[in-house]
Amino acid sequence: MLLGIAIENGVCELKLNRPEVFNSFNKEMAMDLQKALDDCATNDEVRAIVITGEGKAFCAGQDLAEATDPNGPELKSIVKEHYNPIILKIRNINKPVIAAVNGVAAGAGANIALSCDITIAKESASFIQAFSKIGLIPDSGGTFFLPRIIGSQKALALMMTADKISAQEADDMNMIYKAVSDEEFDAFVAKFARKLAMMPTKGLGLTKQAVNSSFTNSLETQLDLEEELQTVAGQSYDFNEGVAAFMEKRKPVFKGE
Repeated sequence: MLLGIAIENGVCELKLNRPEVFNSFNKEMAMDLQKALDDCATNDEVRAIVITGEGKAFCAGQDLAEATDPNGPELKSIVKEHYNPIILKIRNINKPVIAAVNGVAAGAGANIALSCDITIAKESASFIQAFSKIGLIPDSGGTFFLPRIIGSQKALALMMTADKISAQEADDMNMIYKAVSDEEFDAFVAKFARKLAMMPTKGLGLTKQAVNSSFTNSLETQLDLEEELQTVAGQSYDFNEGVAAFMEKRKPVFKGE
């Protein structure tokens, strides 16, 4: 497999594992990631997911050797069959998904990181919308997420120039949640993911669903959705546990149910 999978303390780490090509995607790795996300969605043991990379890079995007191979998949099928399902699975899974950007995130790699719920990066990491360097447009949700995160002016500038920005610059422009020193990165990600895994998973999933819908809903429709999802959350085990713990002045023990 071209994807490392490890589950511990409710956290599933999915590690892109083609370090010799900076974890650039080929079909096999894309399909491995799709399957792993499907498995995480149905595995009650998994309550938070971390996507990261092996070696020096997070992900350099598409493996151009595959994309230019006369016998390989066409660009249309690469986007439609490899990347689009990954983005939809990340956004639709009812569990928090963290991108732990351990090195350069370029092209589709950058946009997969930005499609995650929370993106944490090493200070030495960088982000590049590399598509314009080879005459392509940003895919993997880049034209959807990046303008919504940082605004159309900055998004278009980064997309058109393909300028590399540091993790700290990405943090400063609110493109990511946090840039963390290289020395503290692994411990920070582990602690953060474990914290989310111990929280009310069902409620977090409903929160994610509400935020996803807010991109296209009117205010009135969004208020109705909040009412609907709050009713669902209020019927969960974790809501009852949270209230009981508050009243009893103790720490809640959530089950993700």
